Amino acid sequence: MPRSKKFRRARLIVIVLVLLLVAGLGAGGWFGVRTVRASYPQVSGSVPVPGLSGPVDVERDAHGIPQLYADSPEDLFRAQGYVHAQDRFWEMDVRRHITSGRLSEMFGKGQVDTDAFLRTMGWARVARAEYDTKLSATTKKYLQAYADGVNAWLAKHPGGSSASLEYTLLGAVNGSYTPEKWTPVDSVAWLKAMAWDLSGNMQDEIDRSLLSQDFTADQIKQLYPDYPYQRNGTILKTGTVSADGRYLPPGTSAGSEAGTGTGGATGSAGTAPGAAPTGTAGQGASGQGTSATGTSAAGAASRTPRTRTTQARAEVSGLLTSLSGAADRLPQLLGPAGQGIGSNSWVVSGRRTTTGKPLMANDPHLGPGMPSVWYQMGLHCRSVDASCPFDTAGFTFSGMPGVVIGHNQSISWGFTNLGPDVTDLYLEKITGPGTYLYDGRDRPFTVRREVIKVAGGKDVEITVRETNNGPLISDQSESDQKVGKYAPVGDAAPDRGVTGYGVALKWTALTPSNTMDAVFELDRAQDFAQFRAAAKDFAVPAQNLVYADTRGNIGYQAPGLVPIRAKGFDGTYPAPGWDPAYSWKKDARQQDAWIPFSALPWAENPPEGYIVTANQAVVDPTYRYRLTEDWEYGTRARQITDLIDGKLRNGGRISPDDMQDMQLDNTSVMARTLVPYLLRTRVGDSYVREAQDLLKDWNYHQDAGSAAAAFYNGVWRNLLLRAFGDKFPADLRAEGDCQLVEEKSDQNLPDDAVGGKPKLVQECGTREPSQAQPDGGDRWTEVVRQQLKNPDSPWWDYTDVYGRVHHGRDALLLQAMTDARQELTSKLSKDVSTWSWGRLHTLTLKEQTLGSDDSSVASGLVHRLLNRGPYELSGGSAAVDAAGWNAAAGYQVDWIPSMRMVVDLSNLDASRWINVGGASGHAFHPHYNDQTELWKDGQLLPWAFSADAVKKAAKDRLVLTRG
Repeated sequence: MPRSKKFRRARLIVIVLVLLLVAGLGAGGWFGVRTVRASYPQVSGSVPVPGLSGPVDVERDAHGIPQLYADSPEDLFRAQGYVHAQDRFWEMDVRRHITSGRLSEMFGKGQVDTDAFLRTMGWARVARAEYDTKLSATTKKYLQAYADGVNAWLAKHPGGSSASLEYTLLGAVNGSYTPEKWTPVDSVAWLKAMAWDLSGNMQDEIDRSLLSQDFTADQIKQLYPDYPYQRNGTILKTGTVSADGRYLPPGTSAGSEAGTGTGGATGSAGTAPGAAPTGTAGQGASGQGTSATGTSAAGAASRTPRTRTTQARAEVSGLLTSLSGAADRLPQLLGPAGQGIGSNSWVVSGRRTTTGKPLMANDPHLGPGMPSVWYQMGLHCRSVDASCPFDTAGFTFSGMPGVVIGHNQSISWGFTNLGPDVTDLYLEKITGPGTYLYDGRDRPFTVRREVIKVAGGKDVEITVRETNNGPLISDQSESDQKVGKYAPVGDAAPDRGVTGYGVALKWTALTPSNTMDAVFELDRAQDFAQFRAAAKDFAVPAQNLVYADTRGNIGYQAPGLVPIRAKGFDGTYPAPGWDPAYSWKKDARQQDAWIPFSALPWAENPPEGYIVTANQAVVDPTYRYRLTEDWEYGTRARQITDLIDGKLRNGGRISPDDMQDMQLDNTSVMARTLVPYLLRTRVGDSYVREAQDLLKDWNYHQDAGSAAAAFYNGVWRNLLLRAFGDKFPADLRAEGDCQLVEEKSDQNLPDDAVGGKPKLVQECGTREPSQAQPDGGDRWTEVVRQQLKNPDSPWWDYTDVYGRVHHGRDALLLQAMTDARQELTSKLSKDVSTWSWGRLHTLTLKEQTLGSDDSSVASGLVHRLLNRGPYELSGGSAAVDAAGWNAAAGYQVDWIPSMRMVVDLSNLDASRWINVGGASGHAFHPHYNDQTELWKDGQLLPWAFSADAVKKAAKDRLVLTRG
């Protein structure tokens, strides 16, 4: 379709504007410099802010990190809103348009599908319901104060260059856009974005269904093996749930109460791996246990090229492409969802540290971007008492009041994703325009209409239909409709009709909750009991919460809304929505029933002396309730535990420097298992053997400068593609990954019948590269580890470029080394001594709010202006230093430790922190990415907390006065 004259004219304006900016900046020109600097915040002197009851001091250090001092909580959060807006309003504005499904109002018709999907889920509606019906009066007061602060800034910076460079660029194509006032609901809705990006196993649910078109239940089980409880352990030694529904940690009596620690902690945290009994995490959809070694995988696993029927192809593309594609369209505000995204957090008791008090480390693993998702800040009442209880500092989200991760004057807390299964997809039998089938009867949809306003175009009206299992997400896309048309179901299912089944999404985050209350409760908690009380309100996203206090106690709490499913339904595959047996259980009020908070696992001062959370299983299968079947597989947790145990051996103690060093551990744990197999493989080609020899003395560290790490990861990638990726359907493979496959139009016809002979056709991957499989994350280390034990597993079968089929582990390992040698020669050089992991493993911090499309000259120039990098990184996907990359797509880093902190509870001013970017969201500002090089090199900044330390570190002081 030809582009409109209006579009071409707008694009020309953007190109001219960008060229002026580039020229102006490069030459120090007046236009470029003035436009860029017009939005830089005032950081000294005084500024009147309407609504303040007294002055608020804003002290900024050498990196622009602000510490705020006020006499009331309302003034404190009003000032926080003002300062967030100073540095990050463009980011805040785009975020609220995402969460409310209104991107089309800013960026035009290209965002209508995304808006329709978001409106169907109704994030903003749920946020409004939370604000109206769930949140406390105090929380509402703080949210309103924050919004007032944002709007005080916005009143004097209503858009254009005075607000942000990005508004200048946007104005060239959407000149009518003016930011509207900030509301409290805008802040609450951000929690839905957090919950979506950390929502658990929906992608696994889709992928299992997709794989089921080509593979047996046994084969799929081998691709999703049981969690290795014996080897990698659990966060906690599993306790019991008492008759009255309370979780009792090991050694705790029914009469014990939590939160009574007095500082004389006899030990600390984490369960020792191996302590948990062996067992399975649960049964798959087939309800059958399977062998881990792949001996029964003969058949589909070894087919190359694959033979498919046209109908089978449609079924696969229906379920996989549609649902996965709809999810991929959503902006990933915290990073690409998928196996491997996680975090590290651990806490060590004062009995085990050189300081005599607990030490805490935390580094959440999220997607990279500019500006960073985190914003460092301190929030201090000048006089801390009941009327003004806040004295806290840490990492905040711009657009939301309070500190999310950090510490106050008494306690510290950290987060990692708990990863419970909180989403289910339901196939729905639609019996008419307004009805669907449930429990043998037609039920009416709950219907609402949404109007999507489109910049430069006509409004688009959509109809949203909801079942008792949630919104019908298949209504807003033709591809989504294929899910219900072709998804496999049992023999007892009702006829799917001409149009097929609908697909509904059941998700805990669509139930109004009071997570926002929990943020403020954590910020002012003073002991473990108050910490647990705050955790009780932390509904979504469910996180592993670790704890330490200045009195010497450490602890852990699993919070969140986790559904209770019927026996036999484990949530690993889409469920028949018409069958009540697959519905989430209900409570006495016929509302969804959750695992009671009192029954969720917790620990205080466990005897091991430390707690490690790195997205591994929380408890073993003896726990009464099912949290998930899709834990991360515990590789990082095992390595962190080994590092701690190594330091504690022979009476050793752990220092703050040790905690920081552990965060930077880039060991490839899988390499310890795989490399001996590679070195035993006979290599006749001296060209390949030259690369193989790099592994002989390798210490398994994935340093950026390591040639051995480069070759090993090249082998790992090519091993996964040969053994698994080449056998996968197109819907799981990355875009551009093309293969020749045999396809039959009718499987029932013999090959020699008319039209029965298979045809050789090219089949290319369709999935967004960051979501493609095999991604090489922690699950794949467990898959390969188990297959290595069986040298004749059909997963090792592969076909070479001449169409010859090869069998066996050793043959594939040799081919993977050959492929890696050729790939790295092409990408790096023929001389292996010049190879380095960092040259492959690069990070580019991209400004994502303007999109990622570089297809036009204008968009490419815009991103060059706003992006930073590439940076050569150490680390790897399953390493503690988790610079993740997707093996199906390449070596580029797509998730990272988004920040790092080490909190010293003996002296809070001795704590340390770092952000991946900087405080400012303004491109070319000195604090836009002034922490990035430090972050890359593993350094941490001093974290001043006390008033004296903050004053000493301050470089700029702004006073916000009564307006």
